[in-house]
Amino acid sequence: MAASPSTARAINDRLALRLLQQEGPLTAGQLKELTGLSRPTVADLVERLTAAGLIEVAGEAGGRRRGPNAKLYGIVAGRAHLAALDVRTEGVALAVSDLVGGVLAEASLTVADDTGTGPAVEQAVALVERTAKEAGADRLHTVGIGAPGLIDPATGELRDSTGLPEWHRRLVAALQERLPEARVSVENETNLAALAEQRDGAARDRDTFVLLWLGHGTGAAVILDGTLRRGASGGTGEIGFLPVPGTRGLPSATDCAGGFHSLAGAAAVAQLATECGVVPERGSDPEAAGAVRTAVSAPGTAAHMRFLGTLADRVAVGVASVVALLDPGCVVLGGEIGQAGGETLASRVHDRLTAMSPLPVEVRPSTLGGGAVLRGALLTARDHAQDELFGVPEH
Repeated sequence: MAASPSTARAINDRLALRLLQQEGPLTAGQLKELTGLSRPTVADLVERLTAAGLIEVAGEAGGRRRGPNAKLYGIVAGRAHLAALDVRTEGVALAVSDLVGGVLAEASLTVADDTGTGPAVEQAVALVERTAKEAGADRLHTVGIGAPGLIDPATGELRDSTGLPEWHRRLVAALQERLPEARVSVENETNLAALAEQRDGAARDRDTFVLLWLGHGTGAAVILDGTLRRGASGGTGEIGFLPVPGTRGLPSATDCAGGFHSLAGAAAVAQLATECGVVPERGSDPEAAGAVRTAVSAPGTAAHMRFLGTLADRVAVGVASVVALLDPGCVVLGGEIGQAGGETLASRVHDRLTAMSPLPVEVRPSTLGGGAVLRGALLTARDHAQDELFGVPEH
């Protein structure tokens, strides 16, 4: 069945807007070439989108070209302002951007262990309000939050999790209350890191891959056929609870001690470094990532070789289980430890997997590192805002 004229216009408008998002400002002629639409159709959509306040003239193409055909059209970046938060146990990192993702202001907040739930929430909300004001945003259209823990797929809310601060869950509700006009959404931090690596990082050429997060805790994000998979209860990738050899005991429903977390979490990696005689970089935080950077800087040293070899053995145990179940073809090592290990750790894990599994798999280091969660939250907020705003009104 052929699309109605109004539906066809909406499809064409969204196509043009997506191209302007991906390619930057374009002339009407370039839009015609990229969309395959006729010149009159492109002229109509340019007029329509301009009238809707979604695009504007952003300059002229070429130094010697002048006139209507040389006009460059771009998305009106100031049409909406967005905020992205990376919420960790110890604090919050924040970025405020325009509609096309240009970062206008950044800030961070450290939350001490003895800070009460109420004060912690108030400090975080005040940081968002203050940073938005510094960015020149009268209001925030969309707020994307990345946090550790499980997201209830039915409600989209952060579930109560043992070992995580109560202020995490309260923050989402507080932001929605203080910013009633904004759309506030929360996603698991590892999932956001994977989306960022797929869009801008190590997995740009992959529709199917797994991101293994190696940081304070361990986690995995699964993207199959270009789609993030969350599972029936939102728990896909809770690899810290995976029973593995080499630990004392088994994990429980409320404690991942005894699971893969006990082999590859930051505390376990720091302890391994001490046992191997690897001294972290001075002033490094976290300690585990500092120890990995030290070992990678001189991998030929006996103590460093022993440490990196054992760490690769441990990581490979968890990765092998993921590969056997999902056959992702590619595993990205993310988080502070994965970033610190770089290609040195990734290649060692790959060698061990090759010996353990008949399934081919690439092991790549993250290219975004610790900034992947914030980047993923910003990309998600931008997508949500554009999905709403690019539903172009009829004229």
